[in-house]
Amino acid sequence: EVQLVESGGGMVQPGGSLTLSCAAAGFTVSTYDMSWVRQAPGKGPEWISVIKVGGGSTLYADSVKGRFTMSRDNAKNTLYLQMSSLKPEDTALYLCARHKYGSTWWTKEYDYKGQGTQVTVSS
Repeated sequence: EVQLVESGGGMVQPGGSLTLSCAAAGFTVSTYDMSWVRQAPGKGPEWISVIKVGGGSTLYADSVKGRFTMSRDNAKNTLYLQMSSLKPEDTALYLCARHKYGSTWWTKEYDYKGQGTQVTVSS
C-alpha cells in the first residue's frame, strides 16, 4: 500500500526556518518524480517543488526559489523540504505528492498525496 506521511510543520515567525519531511512506504521514492504542493485557505493548490527520478535534480516555483530546498534520502525513502526566510504568505498546508509513473512532471498529474502538515508563519 502506498503511503505518504508528512511531518515537521508548525508555527514560526517571519524570517524563520522549518524542515518538512515526507516518509514514503509501499514504493521507492527515487523511482518517481515527487513534488511538494501547498494549499492556503481559500486558494487552490500551488506546486512549489519537484525532485526528479533518478539523479534527483530539483526545480522550484518562483515564489519559493532561493528560500526552499527539496531533497531526498534514498536510504530512508524520505523527502525533505528545507524552508528558510519564511513569509506570512507561505502559510499553508504542505503535502508531498507522487507523480503518475511515466508522466512528465510539469503536467502535475499526481496519483498519491499525503494528508499534509500545516505551516503557519506569523508574528
